[in-house]
Amino acid sequence: MTKIEAELIRRWLNGWIVARRLPEAEPVEPAGDGLRSECDQPGREVEVFALRADEEPESLARLAASVAAARQSTWLTVPTLRPGTVEAVVGAVGLELLHRSEWFMTTDLTEHPQHAPAAPYEREVRTEGPITVVSLHHSSGEVAARGTIAVVGADAIADRIETDTAHRRRGLGRAVMSALAEAAVAQGARTGLLIASEEGQRLYSSLGWRHEADVVIARRPMVPSNR
Repeated sequence: MTKIEAELIRRWLNGWIVARRLPEAEPVEPAGDGLRSECDQPGREVEVFALRADEEPESLARLAASVAAARQSTWLTVPTLRPGTVEAVVGAVGLELLHRSEWFMTTDLTEHPQHAPAAPYEREVRTEGPITVVSLHHSSGEVAARGTIAVVGADAIADRIETDTAHRRRGLGRAVMSALAEAAVAQGARTGLLIASEEGQRLYSSLGWRHEADVVIARRPMVPSNR
């Protein structure tokens, strides 16, 4: 594979917006050579997603320049098979690089392995429309791990998979992912999509998720206050 397909990025983005419960009124719009989404987060008001960074490097240069010139706090997310080249392009226009080791990953959810949490943990699964939230509770009542998945058509986008520091290395991440996959398949999903942090890559790989591309993330530098 010499590039990551733009359609795969679009599919992930459509589900990510649902999973994050971002505003539904025109949440994604064209942004020159990519897509733009309102995030409404402090320091991350807007996120722009590159669609053709590998096949059309000049499109990435244009997109990065537009992010650098933006007035709002804007992030640029670039799925790529050439992370070194992308880093050079976005750095050349003055963007600040973040999260250099993230991965775009996919899997066949119908073949996802199943792992139940061991005592003293219990699983809670809550589904509202297309969104399922899984929480693992310790017998003390503390939430030890959690995760979200959003189903859009035959795709399910996993997001915000977290295990509390005090409860790590107990198989809780595997149990959360298993429950999320099971819930998504029950809603008709077949393909899982996610962007994995450095901490999550080993977990997802062990569960059969495949690395499709690296993900380079950069942002417009924060403007110091004059006060």
